[in-house]
Order: sequence, then C-alpha cells, then structure tokens
Amino acid sequence: MTDRADLDVALIDRYLTGDIDAFNELMDAHEDRVFAICLRMMRDREAALDATQDTFLTVFRKADRFKAKAAFSTWLYRVAMNTCYDHLRRKKRKQADQLPESYDPEDVAAGDAFESVDVRPSIEAALDDLNEEFRAAVVLVDLQGLSVEQAADILEVPSGTVKSRLFRARKQLARKLGNLNPDSEHPTDVDGEP
Repeated sequence: MTDRADLDVALIDRYLTGDIDAFNELMDAHEDRVFAICLRMMRDREAALDATQDTFLTVFRKADRFKAKAAFSTWLYRVAMNTCYDHLRRKKRKQADQLPESYDPEDVAAGDAFESVDVRPSIEAALDDLNEEFRAAVVLVDLQGLSVEQAADILEVPSGTVKSRLFRARKQLARKLGNLNPDSEHPTDVDGEP
C-alpha cells in the first residue's frame, strides 16, 4: 500500500474508535477529488455539492463497512459514483448550466486559452449526451486520471467492461465533436491502440 492508503486506513481505524477529527482529516484529504467526480457526473455545481455531501454522510455512517481489500479511495469513489447515480435517477437528469471556467481544466491541445474556452461548451454537450455508464468511465479514466483497473474497482465491473465503455464513449465523443469520420470503424485511442 502507498503512504496515503496506509494513512487512510489508520484514520478509518481512529474514526471507528470515536475520533471525529480522524474523519475530518479523511474528508479534507479526499473532498476535492470527490467533488470533481461528482461535478463531472452531475454536470451542475449545486447538485455536485449535494452529491459530495451525501457521499461523506454515507461514509460517516457506513465506515465500518470498509474492508481494506482495496484502497480507501477506491471504496470512497465507488460510494461517490453510486451517490451520483442515485441523484441522477431521482432527478431524471435535468439540463445543467455550463461549468464556470475555474472548474474545467484548460484544453492542452488548444493553441491558446481563448480557443480552449471556445471548445469547452462543445465538450460539455458531448459529455451530457453520453449515457451514465459511459460518462462514468470517461470521468474516472480520462478526466480524473485513474487507471482502468481503479475505475473497474470503483464501478464494480471487470476491466474489460471499462475498456469497452471507454472505447465506445470516446468514439461517440469523437463523432459528436467532429473528430471522427462517420465511416471509420475503428478509431485509435490516445495510446494508438484500437
């Protein structure tokens, strides 16, 4: 395990023995990433804040269910994804406002910051068109930088399923954004693999 994973396990143990400060440390360490995941899934800042809060409330109540078979962060991100799915199902995903610039990373492929800002609404619209499972895979792997294996653990599906969802999501995004010829059967991903 990594130092962060070991520290998380120690904090969970302390929290389960009644140390509320340990839970606060856990929350401080992970809240930004949980919020980022929720924001990408919910596509609305207020809904993402609600989902983030509900995620930590769930962890607060159910921390005793964490079995250190995987990293705490994996379990936490799984709780966050499930919370987002629950919120989306309840609200039947209403149309979201555009994200403020400060919450979306700059497009490094764009020639300058202004071009990057012009591209962002198209990317947001394309992400909105993906179904929840495809969007979850893209958010975790392509936007949050997690490995396929980590995403598979969080989503509780095999790695091959995540790869398939990524392939199909990337293909849909490329078509929507005009980066793929509609006749193309097998686009290549970033690594050059189909």
